[in-house]
Amino acid sequence: MKSRNKFVIIIYWLAVFLWMLLIFNMSSKVAEESNKLSKGITEIVIEKVDSINPDNKFDVDSLNHIIRKNAHFFSYLVLGVLVINALRRSGASSYKSIILSLAICITYAISDEFHQAFVPGRGPQIKDVFIDSFGATIGVSIYLIINRLMTKRIINR
Repeated sequence: MKSRNKFVIIIYWLAVFLWMLLIFNMSSKVAEESNKLSKGITEIVIEKVDSINPDNKFDVDSLNHIIRKNAHFFSYLVLGVLVINALRRSGASSYKSIILSLAICITYAISDEFHQAFVPGRGPQIKDVFIDSFGATIGVSIYLIINRLMTKRIINR
């Protein structure tokens, strides 16, 4: 039973590292390629909104900026959930898992922005670190709320 538990813990940490690798990969894209990807997503969003409300007047560049910043937020929200889950499954206490999760996510956000200083056409932005940190904080909070609700549900059975 213990070897199965260790295997499961390894899987949880593997999910964390794969997600970090995905974030790193997206940050490694040169500005032109990154912008092309996000504008493609923006155009899909605009098409869907147009199909529901053809009279909308979206500015593609403004909406693209919002989508790019939301990508930061949601990427780190997921990272926050994955990190706190891996820490909790590894046996970290409640308080320690919260502090470590946020420390890991914020440190990774800072290192990601530093990494972008070396990517052509991109650069570090402190604003993105704050967006990433907020996303991680919300992710950790969501995890804690769901965990508490599930624990209460199990106890009340």
